[in-house]
Amino acid sequence: MTDLARSMVRTASALALVAGVALAAPGALAQGAQKTLKFIPQADLRSIDPIWTTAYITRNHGYMVYDTLFAMDENFVPHPQMVDSYTVSPDKLKYTFVLRAGLKWHDGAPVRAADCVASLKRWEKRDPLGLKLAEFTASMDAVDDKTFTITLKEPFALVLDSLGKLSSNVPFMMPERIANTDAFQQISDAIGSGPFKFVKDEWVPGNKAVYVKNADYVPRKEKPSFASGAKVVKVDRVEWLYVPDATAASAALAANEVDFYEQPPVDLLPVLEKNKDIVVVNIDPQGSQGVLRFNFLHPPFNNVKARQALLYLIDQPDYLRAVAGDQKNWKVCYSMFACGTPLASDAGAEVFKGKRDVAKAKALLKEAGYNGEKVVILSATDQPLVHNQVLMTTELLRQAGVNVDLQANDWRSGGADAWFGWPDDPKIEKLRDAWLRAPDQAAQKKLAMEVQEEAYKFLPYIPTGQFILPSAYRKNLDGVIIAPVTFLWNIEKK
Repeated sequence: MTDLARSMVRTASALALVAGVALAAPGALAQGAQKTLKFIPQADLRSIDPIWTTAYITRNHGYMVYDTLFAMDENFVPHPQMVDSYTVSPDKLKYTFVLRAGLKWHDGAPVRAADCVASLKRWEKRDPLGLKLAEFTASMDAVDDKTFTITLKEPFALVLDSLGKLSSNVPFMMPERIANTDAFQQISDAIGSGPFKFVKDEWVPGNKAVYVKNADYVPRKEKPSFASGAKVVKVDRVEWLYVPDATAASAALAANEVDFYEQPPVDLLPVLEKNKDIVVVNIDPQGSQGVLRFNFLHPPFNNVKARQALLYLIDQPDYLRAVAGDQKNWKVCYSMFACGTPLASDAGAEVFKGKRDVAKAKALLKEAGYNGEKVVILSATDQPLVHNQVLMTTELLRQAGVNVDLQANDWRSGGADAWFGWPDDPKIEKLRDAWLRAPDQAAQKKLAMEVQEEAYKFLPYIPTGQFILPSAYRKNLDGVIIAPVTFLWNIEKK
């Protein structure tokens, strides 16, 4: 987080792995007319608790199994999902929600308001926006089995946006008995009310996760848009087949052994694009923003001058080429907020826009008191978009005279310990609180620019640019939803 193109593995090894994919799901033939969607996810599913971890692979699992009270559409407007209707008191302090009729958990029990209250209270303990909602909340109560209320201490304009939050941590609804689990302890039971059921007995970490259609799920009638609207399942079974070798995964897609490859590496995209039976497309219109995050607990990056040194080392185009390849897949973005969104700006980024200056970086590191101590960089080797940025950063730091210890790991979370060394800038926190209370968009924009300017002084992290990661799937699939998250409902396999 030097050309970093991935090296190709030997053909024999790739063919062996492709055979492994083909053999991983022999049940398709035995299931007769059942339709099975075979999907290669971006990473291995290690945790099934989307509240305990922010890992995107677990978030995606959450969308398969769970449902949400509200959901965002393509314009980032929250719409009722599990909620049938809601009202807001004239003073904007009391929200009353009524659940849709006929909602059931996967074990057949009815969804109750008490389940939703327990789920929200667990989510609030782990999610930043949930924590903020909790600060504004006086009480959250189940009125009866279908109705619950949120009473605020003062108006909070983002109540519905919070409940419909699109990405980690998503406020997924769980049965009360599961939601009562300590938020810092993993759940072991994936009972939801969503469009798919998780087949836990067939889950093999490092190999496969299986989901089947939830026949009891009643979709909404609105058309699907991002996470909102109708979640209509058009296959009987979904198999997530984890294939860490990209060459093997691409070969499996080309051989029609799998249907959908979520994130092929950029160096293999030209090969996939030449296959007339494969669609290579960006299904995430916003794209992703890379960041380089520091540990604020230990030297040297607890000193702002050491963090500033990296502004003279990082050149976004180099990072973006390493992550996304062709320039059609990326753009330079100096904003701390995603480019293309209302809050984006390049305020305070003047130094970052300049040319690389290794001598200046060395001088700032010396001013920070750095004297050759070991600096550990963690890399997720099973996530190419992360690993390539890590390799780039390692090389740049070494050029600046930093004693780098690159430690390779798999992508995973360590619960509360995953966030050690998190930045803490009281000024940014004060501005953020003011933004949450801003009366209109103009005031929000002004405050966001102040946050941006302060962020380039304090440097909680450094943005490394904005990029897209195309997906690839067989042309016999139809109905793939364009959204920042890979949703597998609405997909028809012809």
